[in-house]
Amino acid sequence: MKLLVSTISAALLVVSATAIAQPSFESPSPTSGSGTSQKANDMADKGMYKPVEYANAHKKGPALVVIPGENKSSNADFVQKFGPNNIADYAELELSKANFKVLERSSLGPLLQEFQLAYNMGDPQQARKYLQKGKFKTTKWVVKLDILKAEQVAQASSGFDGRAVGALIGIFGGGRGGAAGDVVASSVKTGESTGVWVIGMRWKLIDANTTEQVAQGYTEEKMELGSKGTSVMGISGSESGGLTLDGMVQRLVQKSVWEIDSNHK
Repeated sequence: MKLLVSTISAALLVVSATAIAQPSFESPSPTSGSGTSQKANDMADKGMYKPVEYANAHKKGPALVVIPGENKSSNADFVQKFGPNNIADYAELELSKANFKVLERSSLGPLLQEFQLAYNMGDPQQARKYLQKGKFKTTKWVVKLDILKAEQVAQASSGFDGRAVGALIGIFGGGRGGAAGDVVASSVKTGESTGVWVIGMRWKLIDANTTEQVAQGYTEEKMELGSKGTSVMGISGSESGGLTLDGMVQRLVQKSVWEIDSNHK
């Protein structure tokens, strides 16, 4: 009887674990499982979101609100892709994981916009009035993150074209072997290109009661984008990839939140 009960209990545990397991999905790509799929997925895995272990996450942080910062980059592509709200959304996510009490921006309504306008216009007295209203009363800090730099700082490329070598083989090789070598060498083409961006983010902590700056910091990260290709006798292969702008901004936010959690909680 005891054996039967133990068996049933074990079976229920397995069923329960299966029922609450995180859902997983299969790829509908026709190349799924192939060599190219494996390479592409290996590269993509390195760029996926990775949670950060915040040093003081066990301590409850004060109430704060994240206001959309500024994108001061002169790069048109970056400015077009990232608005201030994108960065603020990432910041809210990470600050919550670091155990800060994050007030939802949408629930503050137009009050947040009025405060932000007053603060950015350099009118701290008017901004302070808004901080004494509604849910702002419980706020200790206002957090602001700005992109100060986003620029491509380096680019390098290399390649090989076998046509010149093939021509020499054709001249000096002679015979069928030389002709065959000419064909093979002329068909060889390789190329590789790498570009490196530097993206920098500044964070600020603002006292919600006085609108004075409590602390600030700055962090940078390199973003590398690369591609390479090879072609021999009509058989070609290519690879390209790198961290996306979204992934880079999220990593900068994580570094900024880590500093806030470690030094200012």
